[in-house]
Amino acid sequence: MNKINPGFIYLAAAASIWGGLYVVSKYVLDIVPPFTLLFLRYLIAFAVLAAVCRYQNISLIPRNNKWTLIQIGLLGYFCSIAFQFLGTKYSSAHMGAVITTLSPVFQSGFAILLLHEPITPRQIVSISLSFAGVLIINGLSGFSEAGGIQLGAIFLLLAALFWGYYSVLSKKISTQYSALQITTIGILIAAIASFPAALLEAGTFDFTHLLAWPVLLCILYVAVVSTAVAFLFWNKGLALVPSHQSGLFFFFQPLVGSFLGWAILGEHLTASFYIGSLLILIAVYIIMKD
Repeated sequence: MNKINPGFIYLAAAASIWGGLYVVSKYVLDIVPPFTLLFLRYLIAFAVLAAVCRYQNISLIPRNNKWTLIQIGLLGYFCSIAFQFLGTKYSSAHMGAVITTLSPVFQSGFAILLLHEPITPRQIVSISLSFAGVLIINGLSGFSEAGGIQLGAIFLLLAALFWGYYSVLSKKISTQYSALQITTIGILIAAIASFPAALLEAGTFDFTHLLAWPVLLCILYVAVVSTAVAFLFWNKGLALVPSHQSGLFFFFQPLVGSFLGWAILGEHLTASFYIGSLLILIAVYIIMKD
């Protein structure tokens, strides 16, 4: 019996956690401005991961590939999430769900360009099946406005592009840095980058709202579970799985997000959800057998 690559488990867990992030962020973003939440998310996550590094006596001073680590933090953790926020604001939810799942496609492209990883016909079929599943789940409505491309679509494409690029960079330096080091250093850079935007939001909300237990618990969940743990799992998975395979697990995010929206928020699931989910699961099964 073939053993399952532990990288598959890390990737599936990370994407599933991010799928659940939709339910929590839907509540907290009504109270806390987006870039303030982004800064708090990264600041708290860094504090947790830095404490773990200190306990394990792991250095956070980069010896080489400093520019690559800066790109991971700036483009992957900050720009990708920031553009996703802006894209969601200026577009429909359907568009956001579909376009951001182009990340695995960009990831495969960068893997070919930067890592020279060949892509097999089976991997192409799996990526196509997964993307088709997302299209079926979310639909194609809302992609254009007055016959043109929405500003939100551009932001979302940039978010997907930077996420795919970051994932390949993380894979590239995984032989020189541990997943914990890559995650912690990247999150520190993202926290620094998000601070100016958070500062601009300082006068737009009441800071005392952050002390309310429901809000505080949501922020801690977003920071510790959805950021520190999920990013660590994702980077661990990227180190263990080829890029063309690892990107597919990103499709667990809309699948889990839709399911939890039904289970917790009472959102309605149609037949398209089950058909699309089945295609995603078939694609993942095919790639795990590759």
